[in-house]
Amino acid sequence: MVSCVRPRRHRRVSTPNATARRSTSPQAPFGRGSRWWSFRCVTFPDRPFLYAELPDLGIAPAGLRAGLDSGDVRRVARGVYVPGASPDDPGSRARAISLVLRPGLVVCDRTAAWVHGVDAFGLAERALVPTVETCALRGESRSRLSDVRGRTRDLLARDVLEVDGILVTTPTRTSLDLGCHLRLRDAVAVVDQLRRAHGLRREDLARELPRFGGRRGVVQLRRVVALSDHRAESQRETWVRLALLDAGLPEPELQAWVDVEGTPTYRLDLAYRAQRIAIEYDGSDFHDSPAQRRHDSERRQWLRDHGWTVIVVRNGDFTGGQLLSWTSAVREALADTYSTRRW
Repeated sequence: MVSCVRPRRHRRVSTPNATARRSTSPQAPFGRGSRWWSFRCVTFPDRPFLYAELPDLGIAPAGLRAGLDSGDVRRVARGVYVPGASPDDPGSRARAISLVLRPGLVVCDRTAAWVHGVDAFGLAERALVPTVETCALRGESRSRLSDVRGRTRDLLARDVLEVDGILVTTPTRTSLDLGCHLRLRDAVAVVDQLRRAHGLRREDLARELPRFGGRRGVVQLRRVVALSDHRAESQRETWVRLALLDAGLPEPELQAWVDVEGTPTYRLDLAYRAQRIAIEYDGSDFHDSPAQRRHDSERRQWLRDHGWTVIVVRNGDFTGGQLLSWTSAVREALADTYSTRRW
């Protein structure tokens, strides 16, 4: 993988041999008149590498920045980089992280969720590239590297699996740990996605709860397990469901199909089928393309034409007045329009 970077400008000093030096410089093989005269090309390795390796690879920090800007290189953890074209799967992630792990350490918590295909980091943390979260078995020394967050933890053999040569807590153990550590809404959302991705059942998680007795966060963990639902297709759909429950509203149906002439045609994120209420989360991940927006508009118009109330929730609607607005709209739509009572 090759990226080109414009070297830092230096003040030009006129000397009799300046032209000769410029023409023979390895940075200007085509002469000053060429469009490539002021660029240096950098070749990146086709494997994961560390920032600390740059001098050995002959790459300057400016070259690395150019590679990041062009997409030729991707940063996956603090100080860890991979080729931009490399697949973003659990094996590739594990191989990259292994560069900052010593033997015996176990990848855990949010980094383990990431290896298992679920992003548990906040938006701000993602922008800064989070540290790698690891643990050592009780009695072993934890990692003290600046780019690795180390701790100790009691793990059983069934809590750990090997992914491309590194030890990672299993999806079940990762779900339980994050159920203790994350904020409630985020914890339920991440556990929902781990359950969905790895076929975990609620009873699989509940069976492990007695082991966590007395551990910090176990009270929340019990609630997270009870609230989790593998049918949520995104973390924000879980946020919508929890907001409805927090508002004292009934549990909605997830991924509800609507039939058209006897054929399941439209699938709703959340719904109250008896009252014909559809609640949709409009996320940028799946609803940003013109074709998808057009499809969503046509689908929602069909639902409204056939007696459904459609309430759309967007990214900024989870706090303050926006949250109150759409939950109140759901409450009003759920209010009975007919009652058998006379007074």
